[in-house]
This record gives sequence, C-alpha cells and structure tokens, in this order.
Amino acid sequence: MTGLSGHHVGLTVTDLDETLAFYRDVLGLEVVAAFGVDGDAFADAVSVDGASARFAHLDADGIRLELVEYDPEAEAAGSPELNRPGTAHVGLAVDDLDAFYEALPDDVPTISEPRTTATGTTILFLRDPEDNLVEILDA
Repeated sequence: MTGLSGHHVGLTVTDLDETLAFYRDVLGLEVVAAFGVDGDAFADAVSVDGASARFAHLDADGIRLELVEYDPEAEAAGSPELNRPGTAHVGLAVDDLDAFYEALPDDVPTISEPRTTATGTTILFLRDPEDNLVEILDA
C-alpha cells in the first residue's frame, strides 16, 4: 500500500458561483483552478447516472478547498448541525479573529460572536451561502 498525503477538503454545493464568490471575495481565498467534468467514467466513479460537475479549487494557505456543483443534484438532507455525526466543516485561521469578525458583511450568518474555549483557542462559526459550516479561529 502506498502512503497517503492530503490533497483537498471538498464541499458539495448547489450554487457554485455564489459559494465561490463567498470564499473568494468575503474570505479572501485564491482560486487556483476551475473546471468541469462529465462523461461515463465520471458518472461511474461517483455512482450517479449521467452526472456532470463544475469544480473550483481554492488555496487556503496550503489547504486546497474544493467546491463542487453536481448535475443532477441530490435531494437536500437538511441543514448540517455541529453535533450530528457526519457533519463536516471547513476550518480557517486568521491572525486577528476579532478584526475579522468586525469586518464580516452583515448578511453573513454566524453561530455566535468569537468565543475563547477552555483550551485558549478563540473560535467563530459562520455559514457559507450553502449553509455549510465554516470555523474561523485565531492563528
């Protein structure tokens, strides 16, 4: 067996353009690739008849974030909650969480104001336009 190395963290979204704009324009991540995939090999690989997808890859200081919009789209499973098994989130660090929080646009939903946990880490959870959870923490 070969050794594994990290490649990306993926989020499936319903509106790639809106979600990409959020991660690029609001959170300041750099787009490193944008592409589409279709055909029988892709549909077989993802086990979705006739599937095609649009992808955007963003750089989060060494972590590649992959946003993917599928056609056809699956039925929504409901909003993710932090304590539900299987829930995913993207974690991003900033140098000054309070300044980041103050600069957030008013229409970005947050779970709470920045909070310092028992470990001394200050965190903030917000939601992207697709309702995915994004954790912002002090670097």
